[in-house]
Amino acid sequence: MEKLERFKRRIYEIVEVSKEHDNASKAYDMLMLTAVVIGLIPLTQKTDNIFTKCIDMLTAVIFVFDYMVRFYTSDYKMGIKSYKAYIAYVFTPMAIIDLLSIVPFLSVFLPLSKTIGLLRVFRIFRILKLIRYSKIMVIISNVLRKVKKQLLAVLLLTVIYISASAMFIFQLEPDLFDTFFDALYWATISITTIGYGDISPVTTAGRLTTMLSALVGMALIALPSGIITAAYMEEIKKKKSKLEL
Repeated sequence: MEKLERFKRRIYEIVEVSKEHDNASKAYDMLMLTAVVIGLIPLTQKTDNIFTKCIDMLTAVIFVFDYMVRFYTSDYKMGIKSYKAYIAYVFTPMAIIDLLSIVPFLSVFLPLSKTIGLLRVFRIFRILKLIRYSKIMVIISNVLRKVKKQLLAVLLLTVIYISASAMFIFQLEPDLFDTFFDALYWATISITTIGYGDISPVTTAGRLTTMLSALVGMALIALPSGIITAAYMEEIKKKKSKLEL
């Protein structure tokens, strides 16, 4: 029993992000990074072919093995020596990403099924697996986790403003928009200061609203940038402090 636990602990150390002088763990990280990058190749093709199917099968086998091993050692990951650790792990963000990244493998067996064919879109989740192996991405994910409430507040403010300006312009220029969704589309592209020019207000009030949306957009974009930058610098300082100690 003790030998089994030591073996399980060692497996956990290997599949986790490598530490200094742990060559086995570094080799595993390199294998997973290579599998993730190669697994993204099918996204560059319009249709599946023998080449992309072989890539899907090979990378899916690696991803399935990785998921099973991480599930097996999840009691160490979660720090709980109980069946609850396995249940809790399944619902962690990275475990969900790992699961979604192997879903496209099902389309290899049922290529004629339209429902399963749609699952191929989930290949994009493979790129999120890079978060686990990139130290910079780990820092960024920690930063976003810390400021998620502030970012949600900015998002809520943005949605409220977009909705309000869409309602306003929809009443000012009813002939310009066929539906309220068109007004929402205009409000969104205006607040991002992009403005494609396919929908342009003709009244003075409508143009003033567009100008205001562009100005508000710059302010709203600056808010999350400042929040993330401040949190990022704080995280970097903490990392440096730990290294100095």
